[in-house]
Amino acid sequence: MTTLRELALMRLVAQGIAGPGFGSAAEAVRRLTAAQAQDFPGALTSIALRSGPEGRTSILDALNAGAVVRSWPMRGTLHFVAAQDLPWMLALTGARTLSSARARHRALDIDDAAVEQAGAVARNVLAGNGLDRGHLLHEWGQAGIATANQRGQHLMWTLALTGVVCLGPVDDGQQRVVLSAEWIRDARELHGDEALAEWATRYFRSHGPATLDDFVWWTKLPVRQARAGLAMASEHLERIQVDGTDYFLDPATPGLLATHRREARGIFLLPGFDEFILGYRDRSAAVDRAFQPRLQPGNNGMFSPTVVDNGRVVGTWKRPRRGTTADVDATPFTRFSTRTERAIPKAYSMLA
Repeated sequence: MTTLRELALMRLVAQGIAGPGFGSAAEAVRRLTAAQAQDFPGALTSIALRSGPEGRTSILDALNAGAVVRSWPMRGTLHFVAAQDLPWMLALTGARTLSSARARHRALDIDDAAVEQAGAVARNVLAGNGLDRGHLLHEWGQAGIATANQRGQHLMWTLALTGVVCLGPVDDGQQRVVLSAEWIRDARELHGDEALAEWATRYFRSHGPATLDDFVWWTKLPVRQARAGLAMASEHLERIQVDGTDYFLDPATPGLLATHRREARGIFLLPGFDEFILGYRDRSAAVDRAFQPRLQPGNNGMFSPTVVDNGRVVGTWKRPRRGTTADVDATPFTRFSTRTERAIPKAYSMLA
């Protein structure tokens, strides 16, 4: 009988946290389809954990080479995606996401003319190498485009959702805003049902076991479209039931867990915005409902890094302050076992 804990263990191997992982960061991002990247340093760590011994170098190389980009393909939040996937994802979600900001844009005096003006300046100043956000905002200011009160950020967000710009290479820890037409090469052309089937297949293979409701929440696609995507993808997926709920997954995932169960039952330190937590609407497989508020202290949208033991989140952790020799600061929800306490320093060393 499949249990919630078993679901969580299968997710660990499906996502590449446990088991063989992936050969490169670009492969990891493509497998996940989209990986939460609102917190840039944490997102680098999330992908690095899945990408072998050269993980951090691999994700930076992928960004600098244009294999991976960072943008707002869904939920209005930043994600890493394979560059070639971004255009078809935005075709499904961009207009809907923009419509959710209409009232805010009216308040900021952002209309079609303002977006067109910002886009014209961006195409001129970003041509060739791109600029970091601060310099792009400065160039807009020089052109008489107001950027205060987050107006500049919303203009850039709008240009990203309409496929004009994305975030690409990294200089001194800062990503450059680049023109998508210059930076995204060999974009995949997927349309309509083909795109929906692709997204559903890849989500359930990389995040499964997961539910239709999880997929709807993750993509923010309309339920009708999400259901159609799942129906088309179902021939490539396995379905299991837990407590009367249908979960869909890659048919290879149970066997992968059987091979790597011992590792999956180990201790992992995950960054705050990791897909193991953010990839699902219902997080009860990994986190007891009573403790879920502690993942978002203050309920301000910021997620704490997590301690995972045997597929369950059992606490949170913080990095030691710079310039100190202190150990990682881990706080249990109740009490860490001796095994967990001993394993935490080693797990933290894997993040370096």
